[in-house]
Amino acid sequence: MDRIWTKSFILMTLAMLMLFMGFYLLLPTLPLFIKEMGGSESQVGVAAGAFTITAVLLRPFVGGLLDRYGRRPFMISGLLIFILSMYLYDWVSSMAGLFALRILHGASWALATTAVSTLVTDLIPESRRGEGMGWFGMAMTLAMAAGPMLGVWVLENGSFHAIFWAGAGLSAAAFLIVFPVRVPFKPKEGSRKIEIFDKSVLPVSLSVFFLAVAYGGITTFLPLFSESIRINPGTFFLVYAIALTLARPIAGKLSDRIGQGYVVVPALIITISALIILSLSNGLLPVVIAAALYGIGFGSAQPALQVLNLRLVPADKRGVANAAFMTAFDLGIGLGSIVLGWVSQLTGYSMLFGVCAVSVAVSALVFMIMHSNLQRRKGQLG
Repeated sequence: MDRIWTKSFILMTLAMLMLFMGFYLLLPTLPLFIKEMGGSESQVGVAAGAFTITAVLLRPFVGGLLDRYGRRPFMISGLLIFILSMYLYDWVSSMAGLFALRILHGASWALATTAVSTLVTDLIPESRRGEGMGWFGMAMTLAMAAGPMLGVWVLENGSFHAIFWAGAGLSAAAFLIVFPVRVPFKPKEGSRKIEIFDKSVLPVSLSVFFLAVAYGGITTFLPLFSESIRINPGTFFLVYAIALTLARPIAGKLSDRIGQGYVVVPALIITISALIILSLSNGLLPVVIAAALYGIGFGSAQPALQVLNLRLVPADKRGVANAAFMTAFDLGIGLGSIVLGWVSQLTGYSMLFGVCAVSVAVSALVFMIMHSNLQRRKGQLG
């Protein structure tokens, strides 16, 4: 039987955990740092946007470079620049300097995460890719749950100086972990143009985009919604993280055995149900139920979609496919947060989560049309 838990896979998963922990340290603390520098709320938004926009714009080019020149150079350079960026926050003294640093940091994020994720897909046997990506995704889930809490704890017991050094230390650990990993992918010899997109992954990218719109709505507005109905937002995210952690490897294994279509569609239906329940919630119990369903639905759909995305391209285009997947996800979160902010201001949280449910329904529709076409053309995707 093809092995998932090789030494290289374990090291890459640990490295991703360290890298994402460093990233999530800044999520709750950077806005406070900007305020301490005298920045406004709008400048907090600009700082966040500079990072995300840079990553979104660079990812497609990074994907093409990974396929043309190999994974290792861009993984190593991305991690080194990420470490440098975390260290330089401690030296920033102006908003202009901070915005420039956020652009550099976003570029390093695009390089490092796209390269690491693509290298991992090279390490996982194709017959168990869904299961492998499910386990690998656990690193990001754990970082998402623990990183912000660690950041707040470090700040409360230390300083911003400690935050930035902790982030640099975690990303340095990621660098040291991945450095000895052997890279199985070898780029084709001879000159070949750098491709930044493959049209075969467009339908999956669209489906991921609409799924990510709802994810952006949850991460951005759930804390505010929780306060409005007087419950602790941490309860939602704790239940969500537990359900996500349990769902990922199980759904990944199922997608390998019975096909991605039989996992993604039910998962998206569960996600829609969670958002409808959330839109009708006015107390703790329905919010907890919604959190559990959302964790199961989203945690099952995301790795299965990523695996299908990789199956649509040859091995020498996995970088392009991964870049398209991650770009669609980032764009969905960013644009979704903006649009849903307007919805929230005009109509309230109930309608906001209703719009999120509609967005996931569009994701499901796009996926079903695409999957039906694939079955007719190839007759091999379950």
